[in-house]
Amino acid sequence: MCRLFAFVSPDRSTAHRELGRDGMESLLSLARLHGDGWGWAGVGAPGQPPAAHRSARSAVGDAAFEQAMHAECRAAVVHLRWATAGLPVLDCNAHPFTADGIAFAHNGSIKPLEQLRSLLSPESVASLTGTTDSEMYFALIREQVAEGLGLHEATTRVAAMLRELFPLASLNALVLDEEQLVVVHASATSILTDHDLSRLAPLADVLPSEHNEDYFALRWRQSADGTIAVGSTGVAGAGWTALPSESVTSIRLADRSVSTLELAAAHALHG
Repeated sequence: MCRLFAFVSPDRSTAHRELGRDGMESLLSLARLHGDGWGWAGVGAPGQPPAAHRSARSAVGDAAFEQAMHAECRAAVVHLRWATAGLPVLDCNAHPFTADGIAFAHNGSIKPLEQLRSLLSPESVASLTGTTDSEMYFALIREQVAEGLGLHEATTRVAAMLRELFPLASLNALVLDEEQLVVVHASATSILTDHDLSRLAPLADVLPSEHNEDYFALRWRQSADGTIAVGSTGVAGAGWTALPSESVTSIRLADRSVSTLELAAAHALHG
C-alpha cells in the first residue's frame, strides 16, 4: 500500500511547489507510515523520456528526497511505499519502475502473485528485477505497448483484464512517458485489511486526519495556471475532486488535454 502524487504543468514546476507547505507537511507525515521506500520520476519537456530516482529508504530525513521534490520539470510522479506484507524492502522493489521510456507507480496489492506472474510472457518474467506484483503489472502494460498500442489504451486494457481476474485488488497507478500522464483509478472494491489497520493505529496522531477515509481514493485538481495535480487520500486536500471510479485517465503533457476510458467498456470491447 502506498501514497501517490503527480502533476502536469504548462511550464516547468516542482512537486514541492505544487504541493505547497501544507501538502509537503502531509506528505512527510505520511512517509512515517509509508516508509519502505520512495521514488520520483519527471519529464523535463514533452518528448523527453522520464528521468527517475528511487530508494528503499524512508523519505523522512533523506536529502535525495528533498532534492527530488525541488527538481523542475513539466510533469512528475511521486511515490511513497508501504510494502505489502511479505514483500522485501529493497531498492529493486521501490517505485516508480522505469523501462522502455515509461515510469510506473502502483498503490495496491494483486494476489496471488503466481497467478499474476502466469499472465506474463517468458521474456517479461526474465526482465523482472524485483519481487513485487507492481512490477508484474507494469510488465503487462509494456507488453501491450510493444504490440503497438498507445500507453493510454494499453494501460486500460491491462487494468480491465486485471479487474476481471482480481476483483478486490487496488489497481491504482500512475504511468508517465514522454507524452502523457496516465492515471488508473480502479479500487472501488478494495479495503484495508485488519492487519493493515493494526499497522496504522500507532501513527494515528501524526497522519493527516483524512488518511483513513477511503484510503484508496485518488483525487485531482486544476490550478489557476492550468496545472493538473493528482493525489491519494491524505495528499489531496480541500477542493480536490474524486477521479472517475474504475477508469483510466490520460493527461497530455503538451496541452493538458484530458480523456478518460472506463474499465467496463474496455472489457466489453476486448474481453
